[in-house]
Amino acid sequence: MKIAIGSDNAGFHLKEEIKAHLTSQGHEVKDWGTLSTDKEVKFMYASDRVAKAVQSGDAERGLVFCGTGAGVSIVANKHKGIYCVPVESQWAARSARFINNANMLAMGERIVAPVMAKDIVDTFLNTDFHEGADEKRAAVLKGLVDEVEKLEETLLP
Repeated sequence: MKIAIGSDNAGFHLKEEIKAHLTSQGHEVKDWGTLSTDKEVKFMYASDRVAKAVQSGDAERGLVFCGTGAGVSIVANKHKGIYCVPVESQWAARSARFINNANMLAMGERIVAPVMAKDIVDTFLNTDFHEGADEKRAAVLKGLVDEVEKLEETLLP
């Protein structure tokens, strides 16, 4: 899978752990910075770059990291078609994909330990939208996501 990742200095070490984890699994990972703690990319720019990569189709999913996951998710969600969820558990990651069809995940290095972050990312990447839901539930979830997309048309340029 093609995955875009990015962080500020506060999320740098967690991003690096996840990048190594994903690469070892055979994923194609594009790192939009921060590339070293000596040359910081502010959270808004890293998140913007990752969101644009997902938005354009250059990446299938995006992962962004900062101290809490809040700042990078706020910036990502300013982009049309981007659904970024800050998560702290596998359950939240699965729900973000299963229910909301999220295409980006945000995590905070000051909140989530690396070993747990790897499990969260694996869950996020390996869960499909309404995977395993019965036909009626799948239709409801699809309808809800369609409504969000319609609302987005009125809110974002």
